[in-house]
Amino acid sequence: MKKGVLVIGELNVDILLNKVRGLPVIGQEILADEMTFTLGSSSAIFAANLASLGIDTSFCGMVGDDIFGKYILAELNKKKVDTELIITESKYQTGVTIILNYEQDRANVTHCGAMDHLDLTNIPVDKFSQYSHLHLSSFFLQKGLQKDIVQLFKIAHEKGLSTSLDIQWDPANEWAFPYKQCLPYVDFFLPNEAELLALTDTDQLSDAFDVLDGFSNTIVVKRGVNGALAYSKGTYTEADPYLHSQFVDAIGAGDSFNAGFISSYLKGKSLPESMLFGNLTGAMNTTAPGGTGAFSDLSSFVTKARTIFNIEI
Repeated sequence: MKKGVLVIGELNVDILLNKVRGLPVIGQEILADEMTFTLGSSSAIFAANLASLGIDTSFCGMVGDDIFGKYILAELNKKKVDTELIITESKYQTGVTIILNYEQDRANVTHCGAMDHLDLTNIPVDKFSQYSHLHLSSFFLQKGLQKDIVQLFKIAHEKGLSTSLDIQWDPANEWAFPYKQCLPYVDFFLPNEAELLALTDTDQLSDAFDVLDGFSNTIVVKRGVNGALAYSKGTYTEADPYLHSQFVDAIGAGDSFNAGFISSYLKGKSLPESMLFGNLTGAMNTTAPGGTGAFSDLSSFVTKARTIFNIEI
């Protein structure tokens, strides 16, 4: 029997500063009234929340031999994510992201550390056929993988895995992602609206889809309070958002959408159903601090869906 999802990606801890009094100014100090220390990184949030939704999930990545690395491994294990393929490397420090949270917006500063050094030689491509699906997040934060991204997805495709990719924001704002070569091997491309427009250097989603048409399979665009929009071979699919009044923060909401979408897809649901479930998991994410605070297991998720959104799953 095949394993479920193999997640390849970056690993870091998040230090969230909430209720920040103003914006940082060089040479001055400001205060934050609240602080949360939690599992960070788009890939790890995706993996942890996917596992909490009942999907068999394994992770391949790299951490340093330090307290942050040990914390990440413990948190992923607690979430029932298989960490056998995570490399602990004493030469590097584990990545850290400092997040200044301002209601529904935020400013991030990341030290990549060990995640910079994961490359194709660290990935057991010979074992790909053991899995059903491959997911990768944060292309621009993983310098060691960038040159081999096309080969990675090509191998996964040839091994019979379905695939998904969320490139995330490019801190350098250069957007040097080889979409013409890579996207043919990606079943679900999962950017948010700002990322897709930046990647394609366009101002409208229709223009962005035109740029990628002919290279992409299914593009699913996360639009926050505007829901989600998918495009595939000239066909558009929309999914309404789940709005609520219990907002805490939006850290990891896109990653939680990805987890909900992929979990639904792997359970055989249709594209519209998977998009709606992604919107639900993304919205659920915002009811607790950090990317994984709203997810513990499937049973508690079902209960929260009923009490917060009046939805029976």
